[in-house]
Amino acid sequence: MTILETTDLKYTYPDGTLAIEDVSISIEKGKKIALVGPNGSGKSTLFLLLNGTLKPQEGEIIFHGKPLLYEKASLRDVRKSVGIVFQNSDDQIFAPTVYQDVAFGPINLEMPEEEVAAKVNETLEYVGLLELKDKPPHHLSGGQKKKVAIAGVVVMEPEVIILDEPLTSLDPVGADEILDLLNELNQFEKAIVISTHDIDFAYSWADYIYLLVNRKIIGSGTPEEIFRDPGMLKDAGLRIPMVLEIYYEIQKRNMASVNRVPKTVPEIVDTLKPPSLIWLDVPEGVKEGDKLDLGLYAEQLGEICSEGVVDTRVLHIHESGQAIVAVKRIRAGIGRVLIYDTDNYKLKEIKGLLASGDFDVVGAMGKKTKLIVESDNLKPDLTVGVIDKSILTALCGKNVLIFTGGGMVDHAVRRISDYCKKSGVRINVDVFNRETGEAQD
Repeated sequence: MTILETTDLKYTYPDGTLAIEDVSISIEKGKKIALVGPNGSGKSTLFLLLNGTLKPQEGEIIFHGKPLLYEKASLRDVRKSVGIVFQNSDDQIFAPTVYQDVAFGPINLEMPEEEVAAKVNETLEYVGLLELKDKPPHHLSGGQKKKVAIAGVVVMEPEVIILDEPLTSLDPVGADEILDLLNELNQFEKAIVISTHDIDFAYSWADYIYLLVNRKIIGSGTPEEIFRDPGMLKDAGLRIPMVLEIYYEIQKRNMASVNRVPKTVPEIVDTLKPPSLIWLDVPEGVKEGDKLDLGLYAEQLGEICSEGVVDTRVLHIHESGQAIVAVKRIRAGIGRVLIYDTDNYKLKEIKGLLASGDFDVVGAMGKKTKLIVESDNLKPDLTVGVIDKSILTALCGKNVLIFTGGGMVDHAVRRISDYCKKSGVRINVDVFNRETGEAQD
């Protein structure tokens, strides 16, 4: 379902500066969209047009299938449904306390005082800031300010959340927490629109990308379509993402055994299945392309046989009678991932899981979850890039326990399941159920 779209937008500032022209985009429910382009390309102006803060000189904003009318009721509806988080949080935060800042929108909608309090407290707990609700927001860290700004939008229950460079100036842990929060909101079918210079992030995160350069959309498509078009990248002044650059180098060396283009580090790892090349003495009659019966060559293969050989194929027969044989190995074993839903947190259960010795690595996702486990002096091994690192850990034969809650539970299950479908590798993923105290698929 299309929530918001634009047709041939043009906007010029009062001083005559042309900001954007001929811009047409579409924002669908539950999609993750990245606007990628250099400074001055018009991204910020486009965002202000999308929620009716600015009015275009040409073109239309279409909201739920109807042209946006620039009168009070229509603007009120679109601004409630389309929230913007600015790059500089200080431009958005103005109230004396965190609570008052987040409450500003609901109060403007003339909600009853009790309803405002319930919504604000629920939202602050959701973003992990409830304990700071009486603090002056300008005394907070950059990451905390960003969460206050996001909370001020989320409390309005928008359909679309627009963020201008949301990860800029944040440390890796802070950026990961914001990204976890956005992914969780997306699980609740919020459309998330982000402007960014970070092409590695845009490539791995977005469902759809628009390239905005010199005030115009010069290209749009899936990340795979955008970043595999050298001409488009050159016009936009962009490089290819690091994941793709590494993959292309692997391809050049004939080390990539699948044609599926990877988007993440685990997917790169999955392409790396090069055979081992060994010399074997083979009898007459063996031809290039033949598969060999491993039982006949156990003495020559030695320890290789104990490492899980799945396939051998003769690549070349030398005049000496020896053959060059490609030996492909099975993985030593695949670990499992257990996700503990911290919405149903019980310390006794947690201690039991940790004491079992079944888990080699423990991760925690989301600020609220991290605060919970830290308050009980539990120290996770993984707090940044938890899902990808959990996949890599499982591929090494180790078991992972992930603490998280809310929509991040479904997000983690979906990400790992999607990887398994694409790679053909089976990783068992379970969610720990509080009611039964058992892991359930």
